Amino acid sequence: MDKCHCSVHIKNLYVKKSGHTILENINLTANHGETLALIGKNGAGKTTLLKSILSKTNSSGEILFFNSKGKKISNPKIGYVPQRLTFDHGAPITVMDLFCANSSWMPVWIGHGKKRRERALEMLKKVGAEKVADKPIGKLSGGELQRVLLAFALDPMPDILLLDEPVSAVDRNGINKFYNIINSLREDYHMPIILVSHDLSHVYKYATSYALINHKVIETGNAKELLKSENVKTTFGINLGSEEEMLWK
Repeated sequence: MDKCHCSVHIKNLYVKKSGHTILENINLTANHGETLALIGKNGAGKTTLLKSILSKTNSSGEILFFNSKGKKISNPKIGYVPQRLTFDHGAPITVMDLFCANSSWMPVWIGHGKKRRERALEMLKKVGAEKVADKPIGKLSGGELQRVLLAFALDPMPDILLLDEPVSAVDRNGINKFYNIINSLREDYHMPIILVSHDLSHVYKYATSYALINHKVIETGNAKELLKSENVKTTFGINLGSEEEMLWK
């Protein structure tokens, strides 16, 4: 099994829009085998940081990728799972149609082709979604849709995986399934994962580290140390509770 062993280094990153500073002097590192959770209030710049890594917004500073030997990766493969996907729920398009359209220049109504179908099933199987291959996308549950989007993000296998609040429309059972898959990917491929989440219990249970952001980095730490952070308590205005309460949320 190919392992990624990639790391991403964000140095002195600034993002300004319409005269307002969205991100100020961001310095963060996500190493291979690490799930870094970006936490903070709405509007703190978390999604903008993901867009900067994707080169989808204008920014200054550096975002550098390195392999395990410290050699710079010029064109890293980046997988991305959005918070939601906007589409016509009545469209007669199946999951298989989407996969095959994404991997070939040929119109899907001509046929999927054996190799393309096998590849699609292989990727869907990685995320436990092979049973929905021929299901219309408008009929997918929230959890099924997010696993399908994850399968898309893994083809080709990325050097780094970005997740923008990926379970906001998923029920509790689907959340556990999704994050268990994410942890398996991190362990199997050693890819760095950067996750935006508003749910601190998810960060506590599934991330390895966190960065508290409010336009700049307030603090970073081990995800299991969230309960001790006064900055996190102040930002979210809550009593974080005990370790047992976190694990059962």
